[in-house]
Amino acid sequence: MSKPQSDVIVLGLGGMGAAAAYHLAARGKSVIGIDRYQPGHRYGSSHGKTRIIREAYFEAPEYVPLVRRAYQLWRELENGSRQALLSIHGLLTIGAPESELVQGVLKSSEMYGIACESLERDEIMRRFPGAVPSEDMVGVYEPTGGLLDPEKCIDVHLDLARRHGAGIRDGERVTSWRSTSAGVEVVTDQDTYRAGQLVITAGPWTGRILSNLELPLECWRVFFAHYDSVKRDYYTPDACPITLWDTPGGSYYAIPYLPGQGMKVGRHDTGDVVDPETMKRTVDVAELRRQTEIIERYMPGSTGRVLEAETCIYTVTPDHHFIIDRHPEDENVFFACGFSGHGYKFASVIGEIMADLAEQGRTEHPIGFLSADRFVAGRS
Repeated sequence: MSKPQSDVIVLGLGGMGAAAAYHLAARGKSVIGIDRYQPGHRYGSSHGKTRIIREAYFEAPEYVPLVRRAYQLWRELENGSRQALLSIHGLLTIGAPESELVQGVLKSSEMYGIACESLERDEIMRRFPGAVPSEDMVGVYEPTGGLLDPEKCIDVHLDLARRHGAGIRDGERVTSWRSTSAGVEVVTDQDTYRAGQLVITAGPWTGRILSNLELPLECWRVFFAHYDSVKRDYYTPDACPITLWDTPGGSYYAIPYLPGQGMKVGRHDTGDVVDPETMKRTVDVAELRRQTEIIERYMPGSTGRVLEAETCIYTVTPDHHFIIDRHPEDENVFFACGFSGHGYKFASVIGEIMADLAEQGRTEHPIGFLSADRFVAGRS
């Protein structure tokens, strides 16, 4: 029986994989992390300068314990690295009183005692003049909502992983993997690696790497734009919080005007189904125009000259909840995927969870509702 070269291989070093590599290495495990691209690349789902973090989770209250732990771990990562990664700006969710966003935030806040404030339309406009909801809209303000710097978070996780002895192999494309008598073997276009355990956090490429599982994953092409706001003073962090809008034209997020970034706006609830290998990575003028028209209706003067526009990939499950599980045919393989456009904020705790699973085969974190079994007929 051949001896593994390392304890754990981590495939994919975006937000989740970088965190997993760090947590495993910090626990004294020998780790090899592999990614086909260089850190900071823009081909997957872990770029974009800012990512929202929020506690009153409208998607499902089951996420609240996980996101609370994520906040703690991000602060611990800041302390350990002496890098600023998380900034608090407050977050305002706006929509019809019966909308999924508004009702979901209220449900989570009530269940977990999260300090949120319900606001009528007139109060929203008085406190935040840049936000102009329609007459049938209300808001919920969450003071602890904030922003993460995704590229910097990845860099810090990988840097600390290296300091703990992890070997990071970027620029290597995985061609195959298989189980062995000693664990697993991963073949890339440059080398062959062996380990006792395998953690797969490959974002849009997870479906291909785990093709035999037929996971119900779709890759959506979405885009966001940074604007040089015409009425900049209305949209700085001091004047306007992060906003989530549930409108008749779709669900949008707007991130306040930041130096060097402008105001970031994107649509969250839909995208074109694509192949991550061949998707169009440019943003059309017509796409930008449609987005600009909608956001200008509710945040007049928030747009202006487009500073930058980029695409991103959402890897989406049918119920828009994550998948975190052990491979049903190989007890040494664990995977996390399907983060459906709302997962980055959880990267710190997902890293901890994947380290638990690889090290112990279990975790104390409440992830039962994220099992892949929910998509398999006859299993529960």
